[in-house]
Amino acid sequence: MSKYVAALDQGTTSTRCMLFDRHGAIAARAQKEHQQIYPQPGWVEHDGLEIWENAQDVMRKVLTQAGVRQGEIAAVGVTNQRETTIVWDRTTGKPYGNAIVWQDTRTKDICNQLEAKGGIDRFRSMTGLPLATYFSGPKLKWILDNVEGVLQLAERGNALFGTIDSWLIWNLTGGAHGGAHVTDVTNASRTLLMDLKKHSWDSGILDILGIPEGMLPRIVPSSDPRPWGNTLEDGPFQDSIPVCGNLGDQQAALVGQACFGEGDAKNTYGTGCFLLLNTGEEIIHSKSGLISTVAYQFASASPTYALEGSIAITGALVQWLRDNLGLIQSAPEVEALARSVDDNGGIYFVPAFSGLFAPHWRPDARGVIVGLTRHSNRGHLARAALEATAYQTREVLEAMEKDSGVRLTSLKVDGGMVYNGLLMQFQTDILGVPLVRPKIAETTSLGAAYAAGLAVGFWSGLEELRAHWQADQTWEPEMDRKEGDKLYRGWQKAVQRTFDWVE
Repeated sequence: MSKYVAALDQGTTSTRCMLFDRHGAIAARAQKEHQQIYPQPGWVEHDGLEIWENAQDVMRKVLTQAGVRQGEIAAVGVTNQRETTIVWDRTTGKPYGNAIVWQDTRTKDICNQLEAKGGIDRFRSMTGLPLATYFSGPKLKWILDNVEGVLQLAERGNALFGTIDSWLIWNLTGGAHGGAHVTDVTNASRTLLMDLKKHSWDSGILDILGIPEGMLPRIVPSSDPRPWGNTLEDGPFQDSIPVCGNLGDQQAALVGQACFGEGDAKNTYGTGCFLLLNTGEEIIHSKSGLISTVAYQFASASPTYALEGSIAITGALVQWLRDNLGLIQSAPEVEALARSVDDNGGIYFVPAFSGLFAPHWRPDARGVIVGLTRHSNRGHLARAALEATAYQTREVLEAMEKDSGVRLTSLKVDGGMVYNGLLMQFQTDILGVPLVRPKIAETTSLGAAYAAGLAVGFWSGLEELRAHWQADQTWEPEMDRKEGDKLYRGWQKAVQRTFDWVE
């Protein structure tokens, strides 16, 4: 009898595999970091083969940890860093170069050229997205334009495109020997190539970008009772298991947080920060700098949509303090360093390393640290780095309330940074609403598991999943609102200093 559902969670900095039991509890987990590649300023890459090797490694490790026997895993779900773009050879399985990561800004000129003929919202009515370096379509065009021979190979059907979910599922289900070339509606909705209403590739946009449709994956539901393929018995799971769940990481977190009702919202604090609001079956086109996206689609039901505010750099700023400045030796140390001072000492740190995403969408912006004096020290810098996450989240939340008309009374939070008590208290103070952390904060993996488990009947439905959700800790605002507003006005001044840096 099946005891678990497996989730393969491929993130920006690491890959992990987790097993969940019928109560949604974690039975085993394994995680492995991969290399971050920066060939030149503004470029960010990952090695697709390294990611697949790491994925196999963590899958094998969870089997050993849990002592899993054949037949005990009911299904496999995949979740992934969205927008990261990879093109590979159909017959050999080898990528044509490194994957271009969602943070990469090399497509700025492509986006500017597209914008010149129709504005930043040229494709928004069809895709829900502004023109931005963030999305996969311009990245794919860059590869076709700049990697010798790939366009011709794509036209002949030899080159395949995918975001990381497609790459992993193709390899999991056989690779060059019949692997399934699919992506789900949530990932497809982040390419700038999918019609948000029809849930199909838009031929007009493909023509404009010069992308052969034959290289694109088939678009499928996030939870599909018709498995796209099975794992191989000689593969890392050592069993034939249906692969039938797939969600982009932030949509997976929404599902893992059981945000199934219209108006439900969550914020994930990871490499970046991503606030999603469930808008039901209605597509709300933002007028305040947010994006419209698919939240999830279960089987043949109509898709559920969401408004999203995407922030590029939050947890990655803590990593930058560690890896680039050597200010700390490990990420958790940042809280103690920030607590060594009473306030930010007048410092604001705007981490526009890849430009600014929501609600500004300014690829010309670059990071700034303002307010430095002789009084400033390491503690002030650490505190300003944490506070940057809270300020950016408030910008997004205010935009979301304008677009949706929904005034949040609390916010569900998840991701690695929610264990930083200083950040969580400052966040609730700046927002003026309570924050609620669930008992299982690994909501991205849990959401992928839920999608796969629903497809095979491991869980009965959404009500059972709602029953699994339990609060772990709640933070309530303590700061005087006038003080919070004053600090936020300082942040807004600092953001203005980042604009127009890249010409």
